[in-house]
Amino acid sequence: METSFWSATVLLILITDPLGNIPLFITALKQVRPERRRRVVLRECLIAFAVLLIFLFFGRHFLELMQLSDESLRVAGGVILFLIALKMIFPGEESAFSGKTQGEPFIVPIAIPLIAGPSAMATVLLLSTREPARMLEWTGALTITMLVSTTVFLASGRLQKLLGEPVIAALERLMGLVLTAISIEMLMGGVAAYLKKLG
Repeated sequence: METSFWSATVLLILITDPLGNIPLFITALKQVRPERRRRVVLRECLIAFAVLLIFLFFGRHFLELMQLSDESLRVAGGVILFLIALKMIFPGEESAFSGKTQGEPFIVPIAIPLIAGPSAMATVLLLSTREPARMLEWTGALTITMLVSTTVFLASGRLQKLLGEPVIAALERLMGLVLTAISIEMLMGGVAAYLKKLG
């Protein structure tokens, strides 16, 4: 499956799921003073951006060191995305944010894993290993994704009041449905490439 710049951008936005993460984000910032929240949001988004850039540019070398093939990464990425999509469609009661957040969050849990989670890391790894010649495009797609996430999180309070939790939950399920189709496509592509290599 050919991945365009815009399809990569949409995929990354779906995976980071800023709209669906609004309630968790607000919970994580409950203990932060209102005047500091903007600074915390910008800091955490920058940290997540830096982590994903590291995976984008240096993850390929790690895979080579571990002697992992592109096909295995595509299958693994498809499985991870499928599990994330199922969780978006059928959210459980328990989450990493269900407990009380003590003080100001730093790196965990907002930057990692709320924004730069395992699925986002696997996706940027997949993009960089499949088509390393297009790193400038993948960097641009990641930059747009992080700008969208930052904007949504900065306006999270207003968006939650404006849309309401039922609308946010419905949007998350819709994004989960789209992500399910993408994950199946990725999984089938990895299996097909592996079978072709065997043949």
